Amino acid sequence: MQVQLTKPTLAKFVDHKVKAGEFPSAEAVIEDALLRMMESEETLTDEDLKVIEESRKQFERGEFVEFSEFAARMRAKYGIDE
Repeated sequence: MQVQLTKPTLAKFVDHKVKAGEFPSAEAVIEDALLRMMESEETLTDEDLKVIEESRKQFERGEFVEFSEFAARMRAKYGIDE
């Protein structure tokens, strides 16, 4: 596969990274960027979905603490004045 960057600013950025010695080649810059993009798009696992669903059910049952109450508890616990 061959890729051609059509935006001059991106091409300059890639060239700068290579010339600065941060990457051995333009391909390495693009591969690194793609890997980072893939990592940022991680999907939720079945376990994640189960935990989210249980949290939703707890909320519906009223099993939660308002943030203001939680924050007040933490300030008191750690001796932080407002």
